[in-house]
Amino acid sequence: MPKLNQFETLVIHEFEDEKFHLPPHTHTYYEIIYIKKGSGVHHLNNNLLPYKSGDLFVISPEDEHYFDIKKSTRFVYIKFTDNYFNSKQNLTCDEFLIHTPENFMRDKLLKETVLKLDDPCKTILKNTIENITAYNCKSDISTSPIIFYQILSIFGLIKETIKCMNLRMESTHIDNEQIATYIHQNIYNPKLVQIKVIASHFNIAETYFSAYFKRTFSISYREYINNLRTTLIEKRIHNDKLSIKQIAYEFGFTDESHLSNYFKKKKNMKPTDFKKT
Repeated sequence: MPKLNQFETLVIHEFEDEKFHLPPHTHTYYEIIYIKKGSGVHHLNNNLLPYKSGDLFVISPEDEHYFDIKKSTRFVYIKFTDNYFNSKQNLTCDEFLIHTPENFMRDKLLKETVLKLDDPCKTILKNTIENITAYNCKSDISTSPIIFYQILSIFGLIKETIKCMNLRMESTHIDNEQIATYIHQNIYNPKLVQIKVIASHFNIAETYFSAYFKRTFSISYREYINNLRTTLIEKRIHNDKLSIKQIAYEFGFTDESHLSNYFKKKKNMKPTDFKKT
């Protein structure tokens, strides 16, 4: 099966086909597909989704799809790579720090259902697509905040439509207390508090996790982890129930020397000297 590549961060492509020009395929990028006119069947993974004018589909890199066109169809494709949203964290709201558009587009529900937009949402979507295609004549579309917010608004329309259809996607609610609890429970295992691991555990994109954590807890993730680990080590040393070697083992350090070097960087003294204070 062909796998299509795209090197540009964002591409807007409008075209009309009587017979779809591609065989079943996958790609390395994401697609928002709007049907301006026409009808047929969208083959998406193992689902057959009838389409008509005004319909909207979202495709992620894992998806296999093609269009079986019954009536000549005009498409608008909004195609973007991972870097498109990653490079615009300063423009992204908290909601999309937690559940990024890329993760949103992977939801199984969106591969099994044709979204039924109500009339106001249909009009807004049509106007939004026209705004995006009109701006496509510019040379700076990938860096344009105007285009960025227009694309974000499409996700807002999808979410509102899903709510109106009484459908349920995967839960995106993040309890900040759960994050803190996870850290405190796993601080003794360095691998479990790596950003890639905790981000995956809470379904937060790794590239956004640090920004989300700092905005939520008013401290960087690395600083929070180091402060917590150092405080707990101090308590262990003062309790005088465990040897330095045992403390090193408990917190996942390779040996006593590794712990000593870490502690000295944080407290400007060795654990043995701190024990005397």
